[in-house]
Amino acid sequence: MRKLYQKHTPSIRVPLMVFMILLCMVPLVIQGRVLAGSSKQNQVDRRIIDLQNQCQIISNKMTRTGYLSGTVVDNAAIDAELSMLADIFNGRILIVNSGFKIIKDTFSLSEGKVCISEETIRCFLGEATQKYNTEKHYFLLAIPITENVQTMESGSTPKTAGVMLVTASTESMTELEERLLDRAELFQLTAFLAIAIAAVIVLQASFRPFDAIVGSINRVAEGNLDEDIEEMAFSETKRISGSLNHMLENIKTMEQSRQEFVSNVSHELKTPITSIRVLADSLMGMDHVPEELYKEFMTDISDEIDRESKIIDDLLTLVRMDKESPEMSFQSANVNSLVEMVLKRLRPIARKRNIEVIFESMREVTADIDEVKLSLAINNLVENAIKYNKEDGWVRVTLDADHKFFYLKVADSGVGIPEEFKDRVFERFYRVDKARSRETGGTGLGLAITKNVILLHHGAVRVESKEGEGTIFLVRIPLIYIS
Repeated sequence: MRKLYQKHTPSIRVPLMVFMILLCMVPLVIQGRVLAGSSKQNQVDRRIIDLQNQCQIISNKMTRTGYLSGTVVDNAAIDAELSMLADIFNGRILIVNSGFKIIKDTFSLSEGKVCISEETIRCFLGEATQKYNTEKHYFLLAIPITENVQTMESGSTPKTAGVMLVTASTESMTELEERLLDRAELFQLTAFLAIAIAAVIVLQASFRPFDAIVGSINRVAEGNLDEDIEEMAFSETKRISGSLNHMLENIKTMEQSRQEFVSNVSHELKTPITSIRVLADSLMGMDHVPEELYKEFMTDISDEIDRESKIIDDLLTLVRMDKESPEMSFQSANVNSLVEMVLKRLRPIARKRNIEVIFESMREVTADIDEVKLSLAINNLVENAIKYNKEDGWVRVTLDADHKFFYLKVADSGVGIPEEFKDRVFERFYRVDKARSRETGGTGLGLAITKNVILLHHGAVRVESKEGEGTIFLVRIPLIYIS
């Protein structure tokens, strides 16, 4: 039922495709707009320059012919030029004399009226102006008309006798811009379709190796752990494949360890029971059993029961530690006293084999620990060092600390561990010498329990050993426990 209400997760292909399309289309759209706008602006600038030149020519003619002073009887030629110029540029031309009176209007609407505007005044002050209205699509030119030089007094500067006000429409250029934009939009639509198709093809090809990896993972999830994930199309897929294969190897190792653990548990629990059954059957099959033999058999049965009980206790200890939230009781404690207490319990066992147990304390160490569980771990390390030692050997326990960790070293003069077995000594039920381990009463769980305890303290443990030269276990645990 949970899957029915699970929120749909979109594919990463969608945002990637959108990103690719935007990455290509945004510059195209901006470029189209910029080109259309710049083309229109260039057209407007050229039209203004052309109109200024034409107006300047007519203004010079007006100055020479005395158009403003009315000395020329027939102004028809100039009026015709003005009208033709206004028609060519789709505009309107006004001629204003020095009294701000309009003496010519190509629309014949304002002749005789007064025209006082900012552009007219600035032009009479000797400043030609131009203004472009982008909203109404027209531009305005104010061109001065100077006095006739022949009528001026000698040595005087020519004055502005009139103003030519010219307005010209730019709607044709706006229409051209719109046509360019329409064509650009058509091109952009075509480009959008092409880019979208190309993006789909590229993304499909790019994600095909990832789909292959997902397929391999699904087959592995179905139980095919022997399948290797090999996808070398890209460096990313190569790294992913390598990581997944490494994870698969760990899973295979864990699965193999689990199977071995189940097999070992079955074997270890069955062995004492089998021994008890054999002893019991032997007793029941004999008549008139001597008391000494009877006691011997019962002692053996009791030993096997103790061994079974120890295996079960160790298994229960491991189960409790394997829980997601194992019960731990951390408090500040003196580690020196804890080690001395463990060694005090184990020295009688060591004396039976004439093994010397030495404790070297470099400084007083106080740390946040679970005393019960840590004493169990230390006990296992020292007890192993005694059990797998030589007669007349030694066990040296060293305790030291710095500002962050305390360090426990358990060294012995024992039989050592072969190089190929060092990485497996912390596995459950693993024994380097199975026959010797059973002789010494080991269950094969002590070092596994020890490692779990140290890890629960956020510590670390490692082993150094050479066969026939003894073994050293090195433990590092933080002084302050941070949950």
